[in-house]
Amino acid sequence: MPEHRREVLREASVALQGRAVTLWEVSSRAEVIPVMTSAGSVQSADTRLDLDSTLHRWGAPIIQGSRWVGCRLDDPGLWCIAPVRKQPAAPPPDGVERRSRERITLELAGLCLGLVDQPPVVGRPRLPEPDALAELVRQPSVIAHEVANPLTAALASLDLSLDLIRTTATLAPSFRAELLQELAGVGEGMEQAIQFLRSIQDRARGGLARSERFDAAQVVRSCVALERPLAGKRSVALQELIRVSGVFLQGDPNALYQVLTNLIRNAVSASRERTAPVVISLGQVGETLRLTVQDQGVGIAGEHLERIFEPGFTTKEFGSGSGTGLTVVRQITQDMFGGAVSVDSAVGRGTTFEVTLPIPVQRTPRERRQA
Repeated sequence: MPEHRREVLREASVALQGRAVTLWEVSSRAEVIPVMTSAGSVQSADTRLDLDSTLHRWGAPIIQGSRWVGCRLDDPGLWCIAPVRKQPAAPPPDGVERRSRERITLELAGLCLGLVDQPPVVGRPRLPEPDALAELVRQPSVIAHEVANPLTAALASLDLSLDLIRTTATLAPSFRAELLQELAGVGEGMEQAIQFLRSIQDRARGGLARSERFDAAQVVRSCVALERPLAGKRSVALQELIRVSGVFLQGDPNALYQVLTNLIRNAVSASRERTAPVVISLGQVGETLRLTVQDQGVGIAGEHLERIFEPGFTTKEFGSGSGTGLTVVRQITQDMFGGAVSVDSAVGRGTTFEVTLPIPVQRTPRERRQA
């Protein structure tokens, strides 16, 4: 309950000689959001916790939905933090306590907050938290491990094949160049898949999705280049219109790749037996990036437009689609990048998906030189 949480923070503040104590929660975009503070409202208090200089410096695992309690130390800019949990921390090695008074106080506050928010058990007992978390993450992690390992081995074999092609004198130069270009595209696709699978394993170990600055145009170009051969097999051309460069987003570049891949493949599937290309465009409108995927395919019936983002909804034949692609597109766009997805479609006219992504504060030229 909010009043119980606030009381825990107030008592921790008293024990810390009046220091303001704040409760944060990690969002899906790797942002640490202040939830409550002993110093009044979070808007009026100093609750800005820098993720890189605090959680990363302390070596703390960053998990979406995890909560942290902390206070500023006497050294300006430094915070002392502790996780919110339902089980106490393990005893110190050799029984020698090395934690500071502030850290122990916050550990106890985090434990109190975890117990205060623990729901009563109704019906059959739940698994202990560590067992439940292990069960939750086990299957995706195992699958990612089993798929990524043979992919990595196959990528190594591909590199050997590329070396043989480069050094084989009997191949015609034009054929060699074409073959090397096609196999390089295969290698890029495999590397992208391996990165995505490794990110699943990282999350299972307690890490959040990657959060970094990346050039949006480079990701779009790479994705279109990798999808072009697959579209070509279905006799569908991909047309790329990128009208912006040097605009950086904050988040996981693999996530944007996943968004665009889903939209392109849906558009290609809808465009079969049509001569018009699928057009992928990226431009800037005010303080946002606009990413659109437009096809002139079969279109979407009006009664289905309101449901296309629902998990499991699909108009494809059984076995041809899971109905999760557009759900993932909207979830990533909203949760990772704080954006929105819209669709305009009519039967026989085609479909346009538009992804709007707010542009974060860009680095100055001086900051880019120092990075």
